[in-house]
Amino acid sequence: MINRCILALTAVLASCAKPPAPPPGPVTFTIGNPYQTGSEWRYPRDYNEYDVTGLSTIIDPARAPAYTADNELFDPNALAAASPVLQLPCVVTVTNLVTGQSLDVRVNDRGPDIPGRIIAVTPRVAQLLNYPGGGVVEVEVKINQSLSMQLAGALGDGPKLTAAPVAGITAQSLAAPGSGTNGQAQQIGPAANASTAAQTVTLPGTVTAGYPAPGPLYVQIPGFGDENDAFAAMDKVPEMQARVVPQPAADRTYWAVNIGPYHSVADADAALQQVLESGITDPEIIVR
Repeated sequence: MINRCILALTAVLASCAKPPAPPPGPVTFTIGNPYQTGSEWRYPRDYNEYDVTGLSTIIDPARAPAYTADNELFDPNALAAASPVLQLPCVVTVTNLVTGQSLDVRVNDRGPDIPGRIIAVTPRVAQLLNYPGGGVVEVEVKINQSLSMQLAGALGDGPKLTAAPVAGITAQSLAAPGSGTNGQAQQIGPAANASTAAQTVTLPGTVTAGYPAPGPLYVQIPGFGDENDAFAAMDKVPEMQARVVPQPAADRTYWAVNIGPYHSVADADAALQQVLESGITDPEIIVR
């Protein structure tokens, strides 16, 4: 009798469950307005060049929305990531600086909502790149301009994509670091609403081995066109170990304030918070 009641209750609850929300619309090329995360301001834009170092974390599937910021279905097994500033979607190479392993992923969402983090990756990407148990690791993120332009073109002048371009991705199941083998390749299935449009960019899912290049962490206040402005910013944190450094660009030299070094994420996070409390709204954590 009790078992019958439990089965009946289960059936009632199942009938009351809400069906999945419909897609909010076709995938769109997305930039968005500046926004604030924990007192830190983020300024999204369309990047032609982007090559930065910093800290990465992992997207929590339990807290992720059903759809990404550019209207793709969220898939924890996709080769995908979230960026606070990059155009959506785009393709970047993420390198785990601790292991030297790199992987191309598609950035299709905003985040992470943690000051001092430059990218959040799906659990699948974290697994392939051997993220540590705590989920925070030093990385380099570099935009793949050619593939990113293909995505932008497909969403602009050509037919619109209707879903995440993850069909046909092949990922490598890596053996232990140092074993000299790539392991067994496996096929990752497409997302439920994956597009078959010719404009879909297919990522190979191949993990590239490189040399480890971890380094100390710094809190950086970037982007001053005038060296004197950089020194004025440094004066706001007189008790911190800071210096002004040049940042050569294609057309001119910019100036930044580097504070550190720090040899743990906790110390770098504490320094970042101290800079934010001084009234500076756009510091970042970098690896040098």
